Amino acid sequence: MSTELPELAEGNFYYQTLGGGRYRSTIHVQGAWNAHEQHMAPASGILAEALLRHEPREDMRIARISYEILGLIPGGEFTIATTTLRPGRTIELIQAELSAGGRTAIRASAWRMATSDTSAVAAVEDETMPPPDECKPWDGASVWPGGYIRSLEMRIAEGHRAGSGKVWIHTDLPLTDAADSRDVARLIGLVDTANGIAARVSPGKNSYLFPNLDLQVHMYREPAGAWLGLDNKVSFGSDGIGLTSTVLHDLQGPFGRAEQILTLRRS
Repeated sequence: MSTELPELAEGNFYYQTLGGGRYRSTIHVQGAWNAHEQHMAPASGILAEALLRHEPREDMRIARISYEILGLIPGGEFTIATTTLRPGRTIELIQAELSAGGRTAIRASAWRMATSDTSAVAAVEDETMPPPDECKPWDGASVWPGGYIRSLEMRIAEGHRAGSGKVWIHTDLPLTDAADSRDVARLIGLVDTANGIAARVSPGKNSYLFPNLDLQVHMYREPAGAWLGLDNKVSFGSDGIGLTSTVLHDLQGPFGRAEQILTLRRS
């Protein structure tokens, strides 16, 4: 595969909409592992946007999205195709695929579930993070390269260490040039950042690489707003496999969880 820098769109947004399910990434999507690839975070956001727009129903919402990363995600132009895998009256399974250069790079499937009033029994066991205004500014770009990381405002809570940390993330950039994405898509488009906020080892030469092969997002409440909180723990096994586990927050409190399976490799 070519490592030449792709043709990128220009603008203060993550993706240019080309019509017919076609998009072009900007420099703000650039990944941390390779300069010519997209970061999984905004890519998962644009796929979430496509799933939200696929035959929407007012009586249902997406409760889980499962992303399978099938290879490097090329920067530049790509297409997204959506379909319904399992229609239903109260539960539906829908899918979106991001394809570029003649192959599928990411496959996302989402369970869409009927909603009802369960406020009488609503309860959450996940602990609440300190709010952003009680956290210190953090320059993620001092640890990670790439245009995506540079696009973020980040704030870090006390007690941060290798393998565990609490970080708030915000971006002023809209997901697309249309700037009409729902909050849930924009926030999901930040979740994959979790794998880099409390790394067990420093990325770079003479260390380890630890890219994730998937991203699983479960939401017991639909999030809102522009800040995403990540309460994060990273585990490395002894046989080359790791796991990043995260409780997800918006400014109202916890709303779900994310898991990322990791492949550990000597750099």
